[in-house]
Amino acid sequence: MDPKEKYEAIIGLEVHAQLLTKTKAYSSDENIYGGIPNSKTSAVSLGHPGTLPTSNKKVIEYAVKLGIAIGANIRERNEYARKNYFYADLPKGYQITQDKTPVCNGGYIEINDVNNKKKKINITRIHMEEDAGKSIHDLDPFNTLIDLNRAGVPLLEIVSEPEITNSNEAYQYINEIRKLVRYLDICDGNMEEGSLRCDANISIRIKGDSKLGTKVEVKNMNSTRNVKRAIEFEINRQVQVLENGKSVLHETRSFNASNNSTVSMRHKEEANDYRYFPEPDLQPIIITEEYIKEIKSKLPPLPNELFNKFITKFNLSEYNATILTEDKNIALYFNDLCSFTKNYKAAANFLNGSIKSYLNENAISIQSFSLNPKSIAELIDLIDSNIISNTIATSKVLPEMLATNKTASKIAHDNNWIQESSTNMLDDYITEVINKYPDKVKEYQQGKKGLLGLFMGEVMKLSKGKADPKLTSQLMTKKLKNKSC
Repeated sequence: MDPKEKYEAIIGLEVHAQLLTKTKAYSSDENIYGGIPNSKTSAVSLGHPGTLPTSNKKVIEYAVKLGIAIGANIRERNEYARKNYFYADLPKGYQITQDKTPVCNGGYIEINDVNNKKKKINITRIHMEEDAGKSIHDLDPFNTLIDLNRAGVPLLEIVSEPEITNSNEAYQYINEIRKLVRYLDICDGNMEEGSLRCDANISIRIKGDSKLGTKVEVKNMNSTRNVKRAIEFEINRQVQVLENGKSVLHETRSFNASNNSTVSMRHKEEANDYRYFPEPDLQPIIITEEYIKEIKSKLPPLPNELFNKFITKFNLSEYNATILTEDKNIALYFNDLCSFTKNYKAAANFLNGSIKSYLNENAISIQSFSLNPKSIAELIDLIDSNIISNTIATSKVLPEMLATNKTASKIAHDNNWIQESSTNMLDDYITEVINKYPDKVKEYQQGKKGLLGLFMGEVMKLSKGKADPKLTSQLMTKKLKNKSC
């Protein structure tokens, strides 16, 4: 038996989401990624003597938005605390955070388990805090460089219950959080820029054992794929440690993406003593029920809400609904498109196919797409009405709509792309093709039904793509059946 089969993993994730506020958490310094190093700082964010922090209202609003979205309990009285520790890139020597009064408790993120059934990962807490600066180790061979632009940037830390059991569940969980914060417009979710960061607390135990194993914290994972890889490696490493008769150490490890491994950073023989105490310079924040209701009334449609709507109301497959809801603006475009057409499947196919291909080829988002949903609905209607073929629509009409901004109907008529539905005309095309391939006709009649595609293709060439495919197929099949050889 594989030694891994004896064990089960217990995983909890801590996700830090940098918020899309214009200014930092407790100062008026600009909150922007990529500025000249140390250009977005001030005496307040650097913690100079005599300076006073102030609460950023947007941070509170964004925390409440996320709390509502996951069904959390939102705390009325929110107090700030100082978390004291020293890092070279933490200029104050402490971090303003929340200790015993997190803004949110409870709620959950829904994922699929190994059997593709819905599973709720419960949330322990969400609290507001500020980020530290950034230490840069790879630009100077002799020195560590410090950029304090990030110091004071607002964060929400989202702490899950230890209910994740494998790397795939962790991967889904991170993706769902990233999708959610993007829908809420509170974080851009770019892990490669550090605006969404994840630490994983991983332990293993013998299956059926109630006692938790020794927890190892893994840091430095800058993509959802790396979160998955790091967890897989760490589970295997801990299994090997136990199988070799040794004990897993309580430590913090860093993930090395270049060789797909984790390496020890520091041991945790004792619990960290951060000497939390109430932040003396910030008054508690009171969040009222009225305020929560006001925020709730302004929330955009959320991914699960749209996913369920696309499946139940628009009869899409789970696959199509998942693809469409990956991006908020794509989902909203599709939702709008479906108010102009009832052919929801065709709308999904257009968006997931031709339109997304155009967006990718031109490196633009759907917000920059020049055609509105109503114009795409008109194009779908022309296909449904057998006025133009799907091939003509995607290969000729849609590109010209994008180039000229003319309507689909005008383009189709101006270019004489109206579908041939005349039985006499189609019959002439079919007769010509059958006379051209007598040997293939014999093979078809002897059972090689796949040759129908060859005959159809030839008719399409003769009609320059204007033959009605459905009618042509019916007439062709009938003609081949009755053709004597």
